[in-house]
Amino acid sequence: MAYIYKNTLAFAQSLDEQDQLRRFRQQFIFPSQKGVESLYFCGNSLGLQPKTVRDALLSELDQWADHAVEGHFKGDKPWMHYHKLLTAPSATLVGALPHEVVVMNTLTTNLHLLMVSFYRPTTSRFKIIMEAGAFPSDQYAMESQVHLHGFDPAEAIIEVAPRAGTELLNTADILEAIEQAGDALALVMFSGVNYYTGQLFDIEAITAKAHQVGAKAGFDLAHTTGNIPLHLHQWGPDFAVWCSYKYLNAGPGGPSGLFVHERHADNPSLPRFAGWWGHDESERFKMSKGFKPMYGAEGWQLSNAQIFSFAAHLAGLKIMDEAGIENLRQKSLVLTGYLEHILDELNGEAEHFRIITPRDSAARGCQLSVLTNNGGRALFQFLTDNGAIVDWREPNVIRIAPVPIYNSFEDIWKLGALISQYLQANHQS
Repeated sequence: MAYIYKNTLAFAQSLDEQDQLRRFRQQFIFPSQKGVESLYFCGNSLGLQPKTVRDALLSELDQWADHAVEGHFKGDKPWMHYHKLLTAPSATLVGALPHEVVVMNTLTTNLHLLMVSFYRPTTSRFKIIMEAGAFPSDQYAMESQVHLHGFDPAEAIIEVAPRAGTELLNTADILEAIEQAGDALALVMFSGVNYYTGQLFDIEAITAKAHQVGAKAGFDLAHTTGNIPLHLHQWGPDFAVWCSYKYLNAGPGGPSGLFVHERHADNPSLPRFAGWWGHDESERFKMSKGFKPMYGAEGWQLSNAQIFSFAAHLAGLKIMDEAGIENLRQKSLVLTGYLEHILDELNGEAEHFRIITPRDSAARGCQLSVLTNNGGRALFQFLTDNGAIVDWREPNVIRIAPVPIYNSFEDIWKLGALISQYLQANHQS
């Protein structure tokens, strides 16, 4: 549904009244400042705490107290198979088959584990293509993996950068870079949504082009999972990783999910770093030599589940699963569009700031990155001091993420009112 937006409190409240997902807001805890609930727009860094998390953690503490080691086999959710409780909702979020997904470890750990399997360079095919300005963890992972195999990152890593005078990557430029690398290319490793600009990349097209030249395709979906509906099985990348503490609301340092496409599900010869929990579970307690990987993504597991962090993650996943990622996306399009409208109205012709996230709603998630002028840091501090939690990224970008599972249209109107107050006070209206 197309909206003619209005920058009024009454209009924002009318949208909230029409919102079929508004009840989910009450399932989260908002931080307060001076006794007033904060305006929280930082779910792209850390999602809010679901109110169900506390009981979920206490339940596992009771399980430990009541059963000790037998908690692996007793109770409502025996720890032995706890990770399986996270599989179905995770697979739904990323558009995968259940056996293509597992939750374990943390994001960069999983990225390294999967690169052991899918970055298999040779003397002639050893190059990696990634986006310029990728999150540092990905940059460091690529550098270290290249060094591990004896190559020079300056030669092995190709970074695709935006065209001069722009902040965004052109899909055609990404595909052309893959084509040009050709037989020398071992891996294409992109994010799904760029953390700095909020640009959503064409995962399907990038994957197809990588495979066309004989390379593997992998994705870091930290800013994508729970933000954008995904169809990983259909799109066909070889692997993907994501975190749970942003849009999935699992808490700081929450566990990571990983995807391994079905085509690799039953390939025990594929190199990997093996662990006990990835071994055939029907023989796991025989304690014998000779690693036999589980079928599918579970074959990449190393250790048994971190129960407390998994319990928090499960609480958040249940809420996401109930809301539905497609429903969340539909609200997100309107919610982010409203923020865009208000920012444009406040900006007018003065150009106090510029939105560098794609204007095309299909090419972004819920994050808008606002490139500010020299007064940007002061604006950020004003918002912080007045109860609006947004995110600053050097050198001068304010990231604002209206998350559809808990943010309201009134939240956005209030944020706009604060920005307007700042601009007027500083004679910038």
